[in-house]
Amino acid sequence: MRVAIAGAGAVGLHVANELSRVGYEVLLIEQDRAVVERAVIESGVRWHVGDACEVSSLKEADLQEYDVLVAATGDDEDNLVVSLLAKQEFGMPRVIARVNHPKNEWMFTDNWGVDVRVSTPHLITAMVEEAVTVGKLVEILRFEGGLARLVEVTLAPDSPVCNISIQKAVIPRDATVVAIIRGAHLVVPRGETVFEDGDEVLALVTPDSEAEMRELLTGER
Repeated sequence: MRVAIAGAGAVGLHVANELSRVGYEVLLIEQDRAVVERAVIESGVRWHVGDACEVSSLKEADLQEYDVLVAATGDDEDNLVVSLLAKQEFGMPRVIARVNHPKNEWMFTDNWGVDVRVSTPHLITAMVEEAVTVGKLVEILRFEGGLARLVEVTLAPDSPVCNISIQKAVIPRDATVVAIIRGAHLVVPRGETVFEDGDEVLALVTPDSEAEMRELLTGER
């Protein structure tokens, strides 16, 4: 998957490095050449020096070749403009926008081309991965101290738990299924609830139970 990130500040750099390390093709768009020159970035990340709020600059960056646009600048107005251009001018399949100030959150909607609005670097990374990942456990939220984590996985057809009820699946100790999103509906998990192909499963895990939960839901060791 190819991901374009507008803004090479601390948040943009963090997201770019995280995604590059796990194998995504990443483009960073930044207009300040001084920022580019002093940035510490993974070798696989490509740069485009230009203004992400200008259509001409985005065309030069070949934005139409990318699957996800992350508007990660420190300015909410810029992030809205970038999101709108990406969606309307380039038909970007998924636009993730950083919200810097809570009072502006109400503007970050599909009217401005925003598919997902987020406020933390870690959650931005998770939302990029969640965009196209089926059968992979993605960490959505880490609670203070790291002792509990909220993870999500979209069940693939070959998931070990497909067509098995929660009570028959061997849920690890110190882990629990907290919600299942099935199509447009929220399913409150009960013992008799049966996992289905395509279910988005949200689970609460600890560092000790995460690997076992990953194997249970995805088959990955």
